[in-house]
Amino acid sequence: MTERQEELLKEEVVNEETTVEEPSIFTEENSEEQTEEVNSTDDELQRLRAEVDEKENKYLRLHADFENYKRRALLDQQALMTYRAQSLVSDLLPVLDNFERALQVEATDEQTASFKQGMEMVYRLLVEAVKKEGVEEIPALGEQFDPNVHQAVMQECDASKPSNEVLQEFQKGYKLKDRVIRPSMVKVNE
Repeated sequence: MTERQEELLKEEVVNEETTVEEPSIFTEENSEEQTEEVNSTDDELQRLRAEVDEKENKYLRLHADFENYKRRALLDQQALMTYRAQSLVSDLLPVLDNFERALQVEATDEQTASFKQGMEMVYRLLVEAVKKEGVEEIPALGEQFDPNVHQAVMQECDASKPSNEVLQEFQKGYKLKDRVIRPSMVKVNE
């Protein structure tokens, strides 16, 4: 072989070495598989995001429900403490009424006057004790009739008085804080 032929042979060998085909990563088949895999991954990601959003929404609702429960429980507890004496006061109202009736009797002698004075002291102590618990008399006589605190048992027509004015109180009414325990029984002007 001639020199020229040897050179050409060497060039061919070098060309073959450099032009050896490497397997392609991105063949059409691989490209479709990867696209499907990416789409599948995107679908899975969207599903998981939706699931996370749903769980977060449930958590927020549960948290809000729990906060509402705590608030209601606190309000119930406060109402219980505020009106804890209601049943006792309701039971004491007839006692107060009877004391008032007994104190309206006139004392005819010294012994009766002394007894009446003792009853007045007990009555005042009882009234002070229920006032400490937040009990108040409901004003009635001369007031405008209010169906929230008054119970009309009679009506009378008196032209000299305004309409719906309370003319007479038959039984005192009482409130505990802002709650009516017993309405006043009254006679109302038409």
